[in-house]
Amino acid sequence: MKLIIVTTAEEFKSEVLKLFKNAQIENLSASPIGGYKNKANLLSASNWFTGLDSGTKSCMFFSFTDDEHIDILFRLVEEFNSTLETNNPVKAVVVPIERFI
Repeated sequence: MKLIIVTTAEEFKSEVLKLFKNAQIENLSASPIGGYKNKANLLSASNWFTGLDSGTKSCMFFSFTDDEHIDILFRLVEEFNSTLETNNPVKAVVVPIERFI
């Protein structure tokens, strides 16, 4: 059993839920999060209060599942990202679980 964590911009929330469903990962949790980038662009570099800017509305999904379903989800995320015309692709990581109850 492993923990998969997926982050995405809020605009892709429904598509990512479909990716989980297509990977047959039925049990998952979600949480709204703020996404931030430390790289200042030209406009924000002139702002004295750039550290106070609000982040991008994002979502984090996570689920405990097995390698088979994770492999499917990773393939689906890669396919989805290949169609995007944005610099905010869906990100996914896997964390091994040593013990659980």
